[in-house]
Amino acid sequence: MLDKFHKYNTENGLFRLEDKLLVAVSGGIDSVVLCYLLKEYDANFAIAHCNFSLRGKESDEDELFVEELAESMEVSIHLKKFDTEKFVQNTGMSIQMAARELRYKWFSELAEQKEYRYILTAHHQNDVIETVLLNLIRGTGIAGLHGIRPKSGNLLRPLLYASKEDILLYAKEKKLLWREDNSNQSSKYHRNLLRLEVIPLLKKINPNLENTLSHSIEKISAAEHIFNNYIEGCKIDFFSKKDNHLLLAYDFLQDEAEPLIILYELLKPYKFNYTQAFEILKNLDHEAGKKFISETHLLVKDRTHLIITEKGDEMDTAAICIKKCEHEVFLPWNKTILSFETTIGYKKTEDPLVAYLNYAKLTYPLRVRPWQNGDSFQPFGMKGKKKVSDFLNDLKVPLNLKDQVSVLLSGDDIAWVVGYRIDERFKALEDKRSLKVLLTKNISK
Repeated sequence: MLDKFHKYNTENGLFRLEDKLLVAVSGGIDSVVLCYLLKEYDANFAIAHCNFSLRGKESDEDELFVEELAESMEVSIHLKKFDTEKFVQNTGMSIQMAARELRYKWFSELAEQKEYRYILTAHHQNDVIETVLLNLIRGTGIAGLHGIRPKSGNLLRPLLYASKEDILLYAKEKKLLWREDNSNQSSKYHRNLLRLEVIPLLKKINPNLENTLSHSIEKISAAEHIFNNYIEGCKIDFFSKKDNHLLLAYDFLQDEAEPLIILYELLKPYKFNYTQAFEILKNLDHEAGKKFISETHLLVKDRTHLIITEKGDEMDTAAICIKKCEHEVFLPWNKTILSFETTIGYKKTEDPLVAYLNYAKLTYPLRVRPWQNGDSFQPFGMKGKKKVSDFLNDLKVPLNLKDQVSVLLSGDDIAWVVGYRIDERFKALEDKRSLKVLLTKNISK
């Protein structure tokens, strides 16, 4: 067992003998065996034990057992008692999820405070099988089929090479003592149901189930690695960034054998689920403008791109009044600033962020708001009116940017489609008093 432990640790580059390790120990056979193997291996480790206060006297006896184990091994120990039931009431989590949340948060805090390089858990081969089967039952992508990895950040699982039978055999050979958790025999938990009832049935079909599934998982992991490399290549080739937006050029999906899976993986980091990816794919050939919302992002289907924008807090989009004495206003719907300065005449400029308006034609207080359907104005240089929506379409303004366009109003008339075009009726005149308006973009407040 120790030779296999050494081989697995070396092949997977888990830890070195000089690394300071923190081992999660419940007192059960798996974590006890891990401690004895680490001791034989001459590793530098300490023990962490969580008392979840769920089994009364038994929980306290588990804590005492682990304390005595640490003392016999002459290693440091960290103990923590949780009011798990209260945490469940406050969060609405299941008991199992609550216990997981509590222990890993505490392990991370310990690792940081005491400078442990790695946190070790005693997950083994059978745990991997149970995890993969649970993921299949609940529904999963390719990532859910590799089960538990030997290394994830600073979390190590150095027993994944061993089956439960291997662990039992080692414990009996060494005449080890451990604690039995009676809740592990209850089929009310899904994982226990798999362990106690489902997997024994599967082993009747294939007595070598652990090894067979382990080899299959290795192949799946290799396929996942190839797949992830391809997805990363797609991100490099087809994603671009403009201002605060991500643009995904989606034409390449037409040539993909599995466009839905590709699109789902590309959008998953932005919290879009599989069903949404399916709907987005269906709409790629339809008219631009369709919007999709995830927990964190807004996606707009434009003519050639999917435009992804991080969702912000709901902003007040009511019109903002601007008095003569004001020199600056903040626009919360697009986080920009308008600055005002009176001057004589105007300077010729091609900068769309600067507008010179005829002061005599302006009616105060001015107002600024997001543009609305039905808005129209007389674009500079034109004789007739034009709808703002048609004007923005003619300029091919992306849909996500359209939503952020503002209009500056004098009375009920649009004097400036902010950042794009002034109204012909409000153009500044030479040697006459003018209002210079400056748009400053990308302001955080």
